[in-house]
Amino acid sequence: MTWLFVAIIITVVLFGMVVLFGAPYLPTLRAQSIEALDLLDLRPGQTLLELGSGDGRILREAAKRGIYSIGYELNPLLVVWSMYSSLKYRRYITIRWGNYWRHKLPATDGIYVFLLDKYMAKLNNKIEQDISGNVKLVSFAFAIPGKKPAKESNGLKLYHYK
Repeated sequence: MTWLFVAIIITVVLFGMVVLFGAPYLPTLRAQSIEALDLLDLRPGQTLLELGSGDGRILREAAKRGIYSIGYELNPLLVVWSMYSSLKYRRYITIRWGNYWRHKLPATDGIYVFLLDKYMAKLNNKIEQDISGNVKLVSFAFAIPGKKPAKESNGLKLYHYK
């Protein structure tokens, strides 16, 4: 019984701690995943960066389209699950366990995020600092303050960076 209690406490801590850095785990529905990728309009061979990749479902949807994906995730349980559930697409998917705020973002063609509102200005600054060249960002639910979306659809907002 004690081990069950400890396992529950560890799980709650792992899923709760990520709120301090971005957003809690809340999976994007399949229809929204498809629409987000449609908005990004990435082609096979291009790269998607997902900040807070959760269970990896966006990464897998991108891989089905021949898009290479890099996902950052803080929760080690979700990292393990997304690695396992993405084995079929391992050629296309890289999952990094870590805090993307502490790393320089890699070169990418598109970014997908589902962050809390309070982190959107910080994200905008990070993208402008870390990434050069053209990149598209799709944010689910939350807007980047002071930046007008190029397109909006069903809670998804598309932004362009140059």
